[in-house]
Amino acid sequence: MRPLIANVRLDHFRHNYLQARQRHGGRALAVVKANAYGHGAVRCAQTVADIADGFAVACLEEALQLRAAGIRGPILLLEGVFEAAELAEVQAHDLWLVVQNREQLEMLLAAPADKPYRVWLKMDSGMHRAGFFPADYAAAYQRLLQSGKVDGIVKMTHFARADEPGCDATAAQIAAFDAATAGLAGDVSVANSAGIMIHKGAHRDWGRPGIMLYGSSPLPDDDAAAAGLKPVMRLTTRIFGVRELAAGEPVGYGATFITSRPTRVGLMACGYADGYPRLASTGSPVLIDGVRSQVIGRVSMDMMTVDLTDLPQAGIGSEVELWGDSISVGEVAAKAGTISYEVLCNVKRAHFIYS
Repeated sequence: MRPLIANVRLDHFRHNYLQARQRHGGRALAVVKANAYGHGAVRCAQTVADIADGFAVACLEEALQLRAAGIRGPILLLEGVFEAAELAEVQAHDLWLVVQNREQLEMLLAAPADKPYRVWLKMDSGMHRAGFFPADYAAAYQRLLQSGKVDGIVKMTHFARADEPGCDATAAQIAAFDAATAGLAGDVSVANSAGIMIHKGAHRDWGRPGIMLYGSSPLPDDDAAAAGLKPVMRLTTRIFGVRELAAGEPVGYGATFITSRPTRVGLMACGYADGYPRLASTGSPVLIDGVRSQVIGRVSMDMMTVDLTDLPQAGIGSEVELWGDSISVGEVAAKAGTISYEVLCNVKRAHFIYS
């Protein structure tokens, strides 16, 4: 069996959910979209089903997967519906939905309703990706309320720069949101993971923790442990080839790495087809038998090479932690010029073990 193992520690996921909810206060939707950021949506949701206030997914398909697995708590469709026919499924499976534009609003108002919908009405408070502009928000809210088709409206927005400490954009979004929703009844949800972690003014009725549930911080320092979070996924592989090279020899495609000294090179089973970022090549950190080292050369489709020169004890069969307890997925992501969200979501072909 190819020795690439993704060990998903479900107790860590449960711990992180409780940390997120406690830090935010009020209630919290566990965001498990994109297959729980690559961790397995069903298993993660089942792990907190007895304590979670609800779940958030991107779309109907993801929600139906959870319902089929026995998840009975509230599930919010963050993107809403894409066509009117989906509203029948929303009703049949007791789903909550975001309404974020005029088209979705008109779909809902025109649809038959055997029972009221629970709507989260989204405002564009400054991100300019989705939601009603502040000047149009109250009118959309009133149309929903007067339709008789809703049993509650949660007012929501999403932050564009909450992961930038010291940036005043989040405070400006909160102010715009509060001004436009003044006098409109209902619960409020504005905080994503970064909002929960550093913006106390964003702590309202409902939090929407995402990446922090998986033990990674959205903040630049990625100090998840200091925030009380535990990494959920530990991705490991093993060395299955070793060779000795003299100084001045190239390693890997494109000869992007040239040995500067006699070098022991370890070959390990993982590559960009498995989800390891190709741009995180020479210098990307790894832990080999508990000792920190680095990737050398380009990441290939199925294999990578690492420096064993200063690890005489390491060889065939040595365990390599690609990220997890000692190597932060955020550090790997930064080396590739991306974010931990993308790296985790792309994990493929590993053998998933849930513990």
